[in-house]
Amino acid sequence: SVLLNLTKQEKSKIIFHSHISGELEVVSKNEKLFLNFPSLPPVQCSAPENIEKIMGMSPSEVWLADDYLLTYKSEAEILSISPDFTEMKKLKARGVIITAQGISSDFVSRFFAPKFGINEDPVTGSAHCSLIPYWKEALGKEKMYAKQLSSRGGELFCEHNGNRVSIGGNTVCYLEGKITI
Repeated sequence: SVLLNLTKQEKSKIIFHSHISGELEVVSKNEKLFLNFPSLPPVQCSAPENIEKIMGMSPSEVWLADDYLLTYKSEAEILSISPDFTEMKKLKARGVIITAQGISSDFVSRFFAPKFGINEDPVTGSAHCSLIPYWKEALGKEKMYAKQLSSRGGELFCEHNGNRVSIGGNTVCYLEGKITI
């Protein structure tokens, strides 16, 4: 957002070079920023034995990529979950994504990563690298509208593009400052 909106450059696209994910493209379209990431399709797996205790309710399905992806029956269940973050830190995955089909969106989610000091992330691009391929298969759609149901919340415009996913949304400037070198 800063590079595209505040530097007064006439660019609508920026490419970042990442050691882990390779080239990451950011494109400005219709006042939204769209990021292009590698797709991380999850694989169905067995639930960790204490997952019901950690989440407060059993998921319908358990999947794994970098994070556990737990599916639930409804948006109401996603909103009602209050995880045990101390126990969650003991899981082997990076974090936990919970998801269900949405009421006014294709799908909803929340993301937790207490191992990294983030009990709940407001809006998580990396989680959508797994959510988009999961929901593409579940819904049979390439383009989807998603909501992350954290207390701050966020909406994402998602697209599955083969081995890449596009994640778009609005940005908000929350801090401005000066650095003197």
